[in-house]
Amino acid sequence: MHWPVDPHLYFTFLGVMAVMAITPGPANLFAVATGVAKGRAAALAGMVGMNTATLVWFGAAALGLGALVKAFPEAFRLIAIGGALYVAWLGLKAWRGAFRTAQEPETPAIRRGRSAIVDGFMVQIANPKAILFFTAVLPPFLDVNRPVVAQLALFAVAVIALDALSMSAYGLAGAALSRRMARPGFRRVFGLIVGGLLITAAILIVARL
Repeated sequence: MHWPVDPHLYFTFLGVMAVMAITPGPANLFAVATGVAKGRAAALAGMVGMNTATLVWFGAAALGLGALVKAFPEAFRLIAIGGALYVAWLGLKAWRGAFRTAQEPETPAIRRGRSAIVDGFMVQIANPKAILFFTAVLPPFLDVNRPVVAQLALFAVAVIALDALSMSAYGLAGAALSRRMARPGFRRVFGLIVGGLLITAAILIVARL
């Protein structure tokens, strides 16, 4: 059976996405803050809003990246190399943060008078992590010799599933997880593990080019 995505490449993508999904960022911090401020139902609603925004990003990627792959395959390879370097930079950044006393990451504000779905959508549609994912992280995993839209569909399934699990876990954990992330020792170990996984992922990306 011919799959639209190379299985080895897809499992590598799952590993990268799993690390990115669990890493604290605007989306996961928003989930925590929503869970603390509004409860479990609102945290899950915010997760729906954020993943709706992710689908919008995938729609844009299907239009723009598909044209880029067909018109400029060599330029696409350079983008892939840039994406691998970006993933490695994220790993080094995680290691650097693990060995210094970091301030509490800024948590997106929660507006009680608005729907958590709307707030979640707005957080993710403007999330720098999401923007960089679609411009730097995703391109290395697309095969120029396979249908781009079919590949993006499978990648979207993985991203939505992993993000939904991570965002829900952060939101439902709420205050308990927030207290753990406030502990320097916990953040240090977390940063070392995340950094190692991201740098390994960057090496795997380059090895596939």
